[in-house]
Order: sequence, then structure tokens, then C-alpha cells
Amino acid sequence: MLQKLRKNNQKGFTLIELMIVIAIIGILAAIAIPNFLAYRTRGQDSAAQSEAKNFYNSAMAYFADTSTTGTVVTADTGFGAYVDDSNVAATTAGNTMTDNLNGTVALAPVGGIEFSHTASSNSFILDASGGVTKK
Repeated sequence: MLQKLRKNNQKGFTLIELMIVIAIIGILAAIAIPNFLAYRTRGQDSAAQSEAKNFYNSAMAYFADTSTTGTVVTADTGFGAYVDDSNVAATTAGNTMTDNLNGTVALAPVGGIEFSHTASSNSFILDASGGVTKK
């Protein structure tokens, strides 16, 4: 059939062949792009959760080295010393973790410290026991 469309043994692709290839590429892109965006969002959320746990572990290590009452670590001003990813931040002001010297810590705000990735709409709450939950 394609031979009938071509005259005198011309070489190249017909318009129909090109349209079919473009349609196939469009279908593959429609499937791949949403999956890629979902993977990227999950990665950003994992980074925020990981940095919240790293902040907690670093603060606990600092408290173990410092044995004075009421040692305070802030997630606002001193955050860079405890977190590696510059895209993750404590999202509310006044975040502190205070050592009670009895194996527990006090968090301000009381509900926990909120962490989020700058490119994600999700945020996570770090509680006084080191647990991280989605807000």
C-alpha cells in the first residue's frame, strides 16, 4: 500500500508514518511525566524526613556532650550546623530543642518542629521522642 503512495521509488517517510510515530511518543510522554513527578515529590519528602531525624540525632549527640541544664539547640538560627540539605528547612520560627537532663527533651513549639522541602508542599513534624509524622 505504501508503494502506491510513493511515486517513482522516492525515499523518505510518508506523513502517516510520521504522525503515527509522533502519536506513540506523545502516549509514552503522557505516561512517563506524571510518574516522574511523583517520584520527585517522594524523594523531596524523604529528604525532609531524613533531615528532621538527622537534626534530632545531632541535637541528642550535642546534649550528650554538654551536661549543663537547659542546653538549647535551635532549628532556626543554628539549623545549618545540623542539616546537610539546604533545600530542607524548619518552616516555623522559634523552633528549639531543650535538654531536660533526664533523657528527655522539650520542644518549642510544643506540638513539634515542622520540617519541609522547599520544592514540596508536604511538611513533617518532629516530636520530642524523635518520631517524624506527616502534617
